[in-house]
Amino acid sequence: RMKARPWVLAATTAAVAVAAAIGGSAWRRRHRDPVSYTQRFRIQVPRPLITRGHLFEMLDVRPGERILEVGPGTGYYSLSVADRLGPKGKLDILDIQPKMLRQTLRAARRRRAGNLVASCGSVEALPYRDGVFDGAFLVTVLGEVNDPAAALRELHRVVRPGGRLVVGETLADPDWVSPQSLHRLATAAGFRFERRSGPRLGYFSRFARP
Repeated sequence: RMKARPWVLAATTAAVAVAAAIGGSAWRRRHRDPVSYTQRFRIQVPRPLITRGHLFEMLDVRPGERILEVGPGTGYYSLSVADRLGPKGKLDILDIQPKMLRQTLRAARRRRAGNLVASCGSVEALPYRDGVFDGAFLVTVLGEVNDPAAALRELHRVVRPGGRLVVGETLADPDWVSPQSLHRLATAAGFRFERRSGPRLGYFSRFARP
């Protein structure tokens, strides 16, 4: 019986690994789910390309505004944004997982931040009136949504004319959304692209609500 040559075995192993990776990525695209509370460590790690500072530059938070954050996770960005809004401002945080919201609110209480309001719900059917927000943002969330187009239409509805939307993505996220895909979805929803900060592998894009 002939033995397989080592290079054949190596090539076969590599091909199987690539196929598994592609298949896994495709499966995740078909079965979009948010990061569960039990995996919250994934969203607590430092984010060198999509930093809080870069978010502040793009979102341009002003004291007294009302801002919406979709998918706050454990509050990595939430508390810093709430600080910038000041006591007369308001940060609404929305997540479909109550445990995530409770953890962010506990952190807010520890910092005596009283301007956070939590709502449990889906970004595809936001529980807010039309045009109530000065701006909205979501970071590494859009790829987890079953219908990203519907989510962006809803965000367009609740952000006031003249307001803005900031979306952050990183290639380290298995549900990464490319800048091109984001641009296409956001403009189809009625937003106007303004600018992008950072490379493809970790970026923020800002859109205006005409």
